[in-house]
Amino acid sequence: MFDSLSERLGSTLQKIRGQGRITEDNVKDSLREIRMALLEADVALPVVREFIGRVKERAMGQDVLRSLTPGQALVKVVNDELIAVMGDANETLNLATQPPAVILMAGLQGAGKTTSVAKLARWLKEREKKSVMVASADVYRPAAIEQLKTLANEVDAHFFPSQSDQNPVEIAKAAVAQAKSQLIDVVIIDTAGRLHIDDDMMAEIKQIHAAINPIETLFTVDSMTGQDAANTAKAFNEALPLTGIILTKTDGDARGGAALSIRHITGKPIKFMGVGEKTAALEAFHPDRVVSRILGMGDVLSLVEEAQQKMDKGSAEKLANKLKKGKGFDLDDFRDQLRQMSNMGGIGSMLEKMPGMSNIPTAAKQQVNDKEMGKLEAIINSMTKKERIRPDIIKGSRKKRIAAGSGTQIQDVNRLLKQFAQMQKMMKKMSQKGGMAKMMRALGGKMPMGGGLPF
Repeated sequence: MFDSLSERLGSTLQKIRGQGRITEDNVKDSLREIRMALLEADVALPVVREFIGRVKERAMGQDVLRSLTPGQALVKVVNDELIAVMGDANETLNLATQPPAVILMAGLQGAGKTTSVAKLARWLKEREKKSVMVASADVYRPAAIEQLKTLANEVDAHFFPSQSDQNPVEIAKAAVAQAKSQLIDVVIIDTAGRLHIDDDMMAEIKQIHAAINPIETLFTVDSMTGQDAANTAKAFNEALPLTGIILTKTDGDARGGAALSIRHITGKPIKFMGVGEKTAALEAFHPDRVVSRILGMGDVLSLVEEAQQKMDKGSAEKLANKLKKGKGFDLDDFRDQLRQMSNMGGIGSMLEKMPGMSNIPTAAKQQVNDKEMGKLEAIINSMTKKERIRPDIIKGSRKKRIAAGSGTQIQDVNRLLKQFAQMQKMMKKMSQKGGMAKMMRALGGKMPMGGGLPF
């Protein structure tokens, strides 16, 4: 997400960052480029106007002009104002009510609403340690009820059964009553989506809202629809008392216009963003962290949180002990590392949060994808136990067999062995006394291209 915006803003701010003196002219030039970058990212025009006006006012103020590093001070102004546009801080779900806390989900068809119900159920179970029940009041698409049933099973949430001949309001009321009798903490009600906003849809969801009085009413919107997403959210907000937004499909949105427009247009906070198709691919929306990513400074906090949540600590300790004892890093360990990265949302998601990624050419970033990760794992799985422990024995005929077994080419096997050798070298350095510090000094704070990762 934000790739094109990040690239444009990054180059504009880089020009001004190192300047010892700032004039009205070069502020004007920079703001013109920032304005174009925001419009190209499909940010709504009123949002762009207000943002540029506020940055200009602060940029020509004493704090910037009299600063010892005015370029850096201007970058900070842009950073602060971008955060302000998206809502200052993360706004969490309000669950402070007599259980069950009822969450009502609204949105247009195709926005990823049903999947978001399952993602949210998983998030509540894993992060908040809540018991969750889900129910579908979408009686117009029987497939939606079945889809939610399958997803509920996947995330280990309670499923309230419903049928297409039932009344949506009665389904919602019965689900809440059952959740109450079973002492469930949270119940999430999925509602019918439409291809566009219509009176019947609004009337139905208003009736459901009145019947169950949810503590949270979340609007699910597809980020790829850009500023249209903000306008749709506004129309829903006029009909329903929305408490927040879930921005979906952000992994497929290179522009980010929706994220920068919604809060300003609706006055409602973005609470979560969907960052992939898997049920684990949901992140709490932190405006300051998102801006940090946009400006190429990464999002180390989110990366650390994900690592704490999703990494197998036992596996990490086992590897650390193995390296301490002087036992080498082998292909079984390499495969474990690939799986850990996959658990953390994939290599693309991880790299997006690393500082300095905006400086890496787009072509190089595009080569990093989870399909490549799957290919690497398939190659390792085609090896014998002996080959995984001693990759040096993998020569001609073995390479041919491994490639055939994994459905890949011999050059793919060669590439994996080369990447593994680089990773092995890195692990060896890290296991030596003071190795990590030495390695960081050698890298000079730069990202090692091809250092064991599937570039």
